[in-house]
Amino acid sequence: MTTWRLGAGRGWLRSLACVFLMGAAARAADEWQSLFNGRDLSGWTVQCKPEDRGRTWWRVEEGAIVADSMGAGKHDYIWLVSEREYGDFTLRLEFQAYRDSPGNSGVQVRSRYDPAAGWLDGPQVDINPPEPWRTGMVWDETRGNQRWLWPAVSKGQWVDRSMARPGLTFRYSDEPPGWNSLEITAAGPRLTATLNGVEVMAYDGRGVLDDATHRARRVGERGHIALQIHTGDQLRIRFKRIQIRDLN
Repeated sequence: MTTWRLGAGRGWLRSLACVFLMGAAARAADEWQSLFNGRDLSGWTVQCKPEDRGRTWWRVEEGAIVADSMGAGKHDYIWLVSEREYGDFTLRLEFQAYRDSPGNSGVQVRSRYDPAAGWLDGPQVDINPPEPWRTGMVWDETRGNQRWLWPAVSKGQWVDRSMARPGLTFRYSDEPPGWNSLEITAAGPRLTATLNGVEVMAYDGRGVLDDATHRARRVGERGHIALQIHTGDQLRIRFKRIQIRDLN
């Protein structure tokens, strides 16, 4: 007959509880979390300059977030910014683009809005319906460094079609299935993006995203996610199924 000592039994239970909690935490870190409930903009805030606050730029319609500046006059950047901030993560979403929309959009990662300046600092993965080959390239909105990060071009130089990844596929709303899937991973200094199953960007930001300019703005390594309406542009674009997996 086996004799159990009370202290030993309690120690065994504590060990079992620790294993269970560690396993639960690992599973939680690996789970996809929704950033959009399909009904409203809970978990997001619209950020823009005071003079642009008189219009509804972002709304929810038929289970999708709609960015709409069509017919708008002069306006500055209009951002939809996540209330939470993130470090290492994988973000995935679907977006719908329109042929008659001449404006530019994008997904900001590890970024931060400065209300005093009316500016959002941080790197952006571009979405550009007029020139879809640009989608997935990385522009840095950080003050003091505003330039293309990927492809690697000199500051002041612009990207061109020849720099796009081969095999890139971009669908407009009238092309089945009418939506594009975009997945962005930020892990340490590296950013990658996959568009419709094709890797279109792989950028090592070591020495840039962690430099003094980005650290002064508290961006590049950690920050918010944001969707963009580009300054002065007339844009119509839709987003849905926005999910994130925390890699920290």
